[in-house]
Amino acid sequence: MRIRIVDAFTDRPFAGNPAGVVLLDAFPADDWMQRVAAEVNLSETAFAHPGGGEEADWRLRWFTPAAEVDMCGHATLATAHILFGTGAATSTVRFATRSGVLLATARPDGSYAMDFPAAPLTEVPAPEGLAEALGAAPRSVYDTGPQVGDLLVELADEATVHALRPDHRALAAHSERGVIATARAASPECGYDFVSRCFFPRIGIDEDPVTGSAHTALAPFWAPRLGSDRLTGLQASPRSGLVATELSGARVRLTGRAVTVVDGELLA
Repeated sequence: MRIRIVDAFTDRPFAGNPAGVVLLDAFPADDWMQRVAAEVNLSETAFAHPGGGEEADWRLRWFTPAAEVDMCGHATLATAHILFGTGAATSTVRFATRSGVLLATARPDGSYAMDFPAAPLTEVPAPEGLAEALGAAPRSVYDTGPQVGDLLVELADEATVHALRPDHRALAAHSERGVIATARAASPECGYDFVSRCFFPRIGIDEDPVTGSAHTALAPFWAPRLGSDRLTGLQASPRSGLVATELSGARVRLTGRAVTVVDGELLA
């Protein structure tokens, strides 16, 4: 069985967010997919097979090393990259997922645009102990709804986001999935509009390199504050990556590039 590793939201190897991609004829047992994801040991491994009824072309599921998740942007991008690159999909591919039907379109410049639901944002009081666990005082805190399951935490400035050294064990107690820390870009000339880092110790990922699903919350958060529905976010993990976002009502378009770095055989 073939397995690929794709670096997503980057145009060069060893940056962005790596995802495993396994194409199947049908989904095997859940515990087998979970064991494969644990063996690959990346933030997510995607499993996909053709089908999905009249509304979709492929069925798609995502597993972290510890659990199946409802939404994953970078592993969707990685899967689309493999499908378009092998000719298994052309133009637009429709994925049936736990988050509904998600679209990915190949663009002439080599990037991929994905259509995701925008996360509903509800401002909430900062939970007791959050500032200590994160290592910085929040300016504001938002619940991102059940589909994303994170707390979005606005911080004072970009430098504060870069400097975070959170207590991951303590942070795991503060949301269903994780914490998105964000601030506006330090300068309009830096090539991006806002910065973020994402911590998901509750599902086995202390810091995710580049998180597409988090940008379904970051786009509606920053669009009204920065006065534009089209923004670019830098996720400032050690690997780093850029996510172009376009807010359109209840949907968000996420655009990025991807690079295949491993193409091998899964023997188990």
